[in-house]
Amino acid sequence: MNALHSFFCTLAKSSEEPTVFRKWIPFLHVYERIKHVELYHVIEEQLFTTYSQPIIDLKTNNIYGYEFLLRPVDHGPSFRPYELFQMAERAGMQAHLDARARIASIQNSASSVPLGVKRFINFVPSSIYDPNHCLATTFKAAADAGVDPKDLVFEVVETEEINDIKHLKSIFKAYQEQGMKVALDDLGAGHATLSLLKELQPDYVKIDREIVSLCDEDHAKQHMIRQIVDIAKEMGAIVLAEGIERKEEVQIVLQCGVQLAQGYYFGRPVPTEKLNTTSN
Repeated sequence: MNALHSFFCTLAKSSEEPTVFRKWIPFLHVYERIKHVELYHVIEEQLFTTYSQPIIDLKTNNIYGYEFLLRPVDHGPSFRPYELFQMAERAGMQAHLDARARIASIQNSASSVPLGVKRFINFVPSSIYDPNHCLATTFKAAADAGVDPKDLVFEVVETEEINDIKHLKSIFKAYQEQGMKVALDDLGAGHATLSLLKELQPDYVKIDREIVSLCDEDHAKQHMIRQIVDIAKEMGAIVLAEGIERKEEVQIVLQCGVQLAQGYYFGRPVPTEKLNTTSN
């Protein structure tokens, strides 16, 4: 009841602001915000933080970078990240949430991750209708936080179906023109395919966990990993294997030529602010 009251107070406050042209919210968007009012306030009041999972250089066993993941704040409303983004899309708030999540990752990394260590940050292509305009706040956040653009890697979220290759290329270009890197996630399963890899030419390629899991027991999976590595090598991209949970999987992906790895075998996600106390 308090959350619903707060929601209508927010609408009332915004309606009191003087403006020549009022921006009307579609009924279905309002309906979703009322139906999921707790999630609405998670987005509007930024009741989320970031957790970070280590990415390991398989040749040196050193931490190469971290992937930044959206999580609820302590003592705040609980949510699953994919459900939050699904609600945001239905409520017309996806671009708003996506931008805030990127900025939070950049800002949180500034005080917890050393210079030279990569920060892998997800983004939703469909939320960026104009790269130069929509990413301006992201670029400003990096500059204000003192984060080296070369340390930032932006990756397409694994749940996003890629329908407009030309648009995604323009987003990649906007990031790369700022000195940042881009990654294609979920390769080998889901929406990312080998033909898409050749078309987009990303800086990093992340092999899907379904291909990596039990790859030591499956020759077809090993063949797929080698295929990805060979194509990536031709274009100068770095390959990362996701979802590693066993030593045997580490040995196979290393034999196949994979440079980086991520998964519970190396470390679970922890609150970003605790990286200074948990890093080796």
